[in-house]
Amino acid sequence: MKLDILAIGSHPDDVELSCSGTIAKEVDRGKKVGILDLTRGEMGTRGTAETRDKEAKDAAKILGVSVRENLEFSDGFFENNTAHKLEIIKVLRRYRPEIVLCNAVDDRHIDHGKGAKLVSDACFLSGLRKIETIFDRKSQEAWRPKHVYHYIQWKNLKPDVVVDISGYMDKKMESVLAYKTQFFDENSKEPQTPISSSNFLDSINYRARDLGRIINTEHAEGFTVERYPAVDSIFDLI
Repeated sequence: MKLDILAIGSHPDDVELSCSGTIAKEVDRGKKVGILDLTRGEMGTRGTAETRDKEAKDAAKILGVSVRENLEFSDGFFENNTAHKLEIIKVLRRYRPEIVLCNAVDDRHIDHGKGAKLVSDACFLSGLRKIETIFDRKSQEAWRPKHVYHYIQWKNLKPDVVVDISGYMDKKMESVLAYKTQFFDENSKEPQTPISSSNFLDSINYRARDLGRIINTEHAEGFTVERYPAVDSIFDLI
């Protein structure tokens, strides 16, 4: 299966929190989108690896993505090394995405910036023919995504590109709330975390509304880029 977009997150729920509106919109437009989680989020204060697995599956169904996989790297301890890069390269070469969406380049959680660099490096290396990888007993061809975009997470980074997701905010929030163990629930007896407050849940909406305000739409999601985005005409900028 060839994908148009592969969204990669260090943890299950990274993608939903940060770029699920964009994903839902592109799925509706007929694009094939996949999600790759690097870890199972097993070090999270709330929930377990098993509950995160189920929640991730439920969220993928809500968004209508074509595939979702988990590389089961060690949460909190994975490294930007040869072994981890090769595993991501195998996925990139198997699905051959045109666009990769991945973690914020700088963020509160150490896995986010680390994941951003790891994925970015793997995207470049995946295009080198002399790096040999095997999948299903077959040699894989080199493939480099055309674009790597980094979504915005805990920190309010300044976006380089803003995507209008008006009409998709409800779907975004539905996918986020599939992670029942992680976010605000007044009846939960689990320990409190930075993302389990009602304020954090509200912040997903008010960030999207603020980015939408800036581009004169209802809701939006922001991304940073690794190289200048190009357009055919100045009129392509809205």
